[in-house]
Amino acid sequence: MIRPDGIDALDARLIALFTENPTVGVLGASRRLGVARGTVQARLDRLQGRGIISAMGPQVDPAALGYPVTAFCTLEIRQRQGHAPVVAHLAAIPEVLEIHSTTGVGDLIVRVVARDNADLGRVIDEIIDDVHVLRANTSMCLVTHLDHRTGPLVEASAQRGND
Repeated sequence: MIRPDGIDALDARLIALFTENPTVGVLGASRRLGVARGTVQARLDRLQGRGIISAMGPQVDPAALGYPVTAFCTLEIRQRQGHAPVVAHLAAIPEVLEIHSTTGVGDLIVRVVARDNADLGRVIDEIIDDVHVLRANTSMCLVTHLDHRTGPLVEASAQRGND
């Protein structure tokens, strides 16, 4: 039984299969999972329609593109006009990969990449070159021990759906 807010074991297996092998296709997935092609397509459509699967595109490795340096910038901003002007400014910088509003000391956390440390300095200069940015604190990533993942969360959600 599928909970309206969750997924079941087949959904979890389908997501895991497409995560591990994005080019498997609907027919290949149906063969590997032992279910009808129409079932796979209907499940994918439902998972995408509910926003559980947000994209089927390739995952790009910034380091492979020549951007091996990753850093996180915590920004304090002028909030009189809200976050929108700063977000628009940051979104125009190609090396800015993520922007998150946060609670705590800063207002925004921004994940950036750069070609090297000097290039990181240039990126930070671009980030703070906005009248709405009051202060920036940057931490460089030395080693990524656990990259962005959702597999365990998908499995836990499927288990919760079966409880």
